[in-house]
Amino acid sequence: MALLGSLIARSLEIRKQFNPPVASPQVYQRHVIRHLLEKAQYTAFGKEYGFTDILSQEVDFISAFRKAVPVHTYNEMFDQWWYRSQLGEENVSWPGKVKYFALSSGTSESASKHIPVTKDMIKAIKNVGFKQLYSMTNFRIPHATFGKGILMLGGTTQLFEKDDYYEGDMSGISAKNMPRWISTLLYKPGQKISKRPNWNDRIKLIVRNAKKWDVGTVCGVPAWVQIVLEEVIKYHKVDNIHDIWPNLRIYIHGGVAFEPYRESFKKLLGKPITFIETYMASEGSFGFQARPGASGIKLVLNAGIFYEFVPFTEENFDEDGNPRPNPKTVLVHEVKEDTDYAVMLSTCSGAWRYIIGDVIRFTDAKEHEINIVGRTKQFLSLCGEHMSVDNMNKAIETVSRKLNVTLREFTVAGYNFENLFAHRWYIGCDDPHVDAAAVRKIIDETLCEINDDYAVERTSALKEIFVEILPGKMFYDYLKANGKEGAMNKFPRVLKGRQLNDWEAFLSKHRVAENA
Repeated sequence: MALLGSLIARSLEIRKQFNPPVASPQVYQRHVIRHLLEKAQYTAFGKEYGFTDILSQEVDFISAFRKAVPVHTYNEMFDQWWYRSQLGEENVSWPGKVKYFALSSGTSESASKHIPVTKDMIKAIKNVGFKQLYSMTNFRIPHATFGKGILMLGGTTQLFEKDDYYEGDMSGISAKNMPRWISTLLYKPGQKISKRPNWNDRIKLIVRNAKKWDVGTVCGVPAWVQIVLEEVIKYHKVDNIHDIWPNLRIYIHGGVAFEPYRESFKKLLGKPITFIETYMASEGSFGFQARPGASGIKLVLNAGIFYEFVPFTEENFDEDGNPRPNPKTVLVHEVKEDTDYAVMLSTCSGAWRYIIGDVIRFTDAKEHEINIVGRTKQFLSLCGEHMSVDNMNKAIETVSRKLNVTLREFTVAGYNFENLFAHRWYIGCDDPHVDAAAVRKIIDETLCEINDDYAVERTSALKEIFVEILPGKMFYDYLKANGKEGAMNKFPRVLKGRQLNDWEAFLSKHRVAENA
């Protein structure tokens, strides 16, 4: 395996030395959207919106495309087009039949979404994966690490056969189409364990087999990876995870912001590792952290996805986070730093001007590097406080650091309070000595410091902040009760409407059981 790692690292270094020519973001994206339109022009969607006519406008075909094709939410895209692909119809919004549908984790909606995954998208995802592999030579990672095991903690890789397609977690679709040499030589926990449908069964088998593997890289959502590492340490009665996997050097994370978990992760390690953030969803693989020290994720602009960015303002979105008709959009070469944008995609899976729900901010417009700051439906602004998930993450990270406590999960709700408004924070922490009043003080002070709108509203309409400390298990039990247990599922950072009612009913039931 050491020889394999050296060979892989050497191959990557050689590949890097060729320095292939790099086009501008504008040129890459122009080429991508032209290719997408050319390939889809004879589909039902392409005919409906006149892709052939759009392509005939050589000079300004991108403007013609943006004018002709309306913005779509998931429900609009699925209800009008994708359901036909599920029924086996060919050439609906992308050429051919759709073989796979990815079930999204569904943080914003109660039900999982069915996202089409085409052969072209699988190829594009592999392309982004290899680009990330090349970029890892920019980091100080021992060559031998590239030949060590890669523990991927995703959802079950078991796919469920329907009439004309397979459905399952995106991790399962990716695993099924993984290069054979990775699947055979490096992939952990291996196909046999990863196909287990029950998340707890997979954890138990991973924990028990941990000593058999020489893991160099771990991939997964922070909350669930943290649980697995803690269980491995506990089961094998060691001090830290490096007592089991001494060659662990890389943690590739995504799905949620890592900052709230950083202090907790440090307690699980015996030596420093490299943390690398990625940006991947059921709709595709969008980018990765490519430069040491850079805080942003670099978007890949030449891999089957055309990006538009919608300024996340009241002009473009209503109070529930739904896009208004004909929102203003900008292209990647037109973005500004420190501005919040909702991400809109047209892809080689047949998504067209599709709002995926993520809100991002460019940290370096020239390098097209971004941070994910929230979701269109997970901002909290009852009275103009404009509190983003990014704000919430920073507040929780500050609590964890200042009080030296492990905070497993959190969520926030807003509601009317004494003719004004209040926020209630539900925080998962297993430390019985943590002081809710101290947590509240740090959260409030941090938010006032980083968010001017919040600070203003705390002197007027936002009258009170409440903090409730809960066992971390409560959050996972709630996900399990709603059929969302496992590594691909994330707890929503903001609860509203029916989700909030369900959560409060769950907590009420638990309190009654405790007091019985």
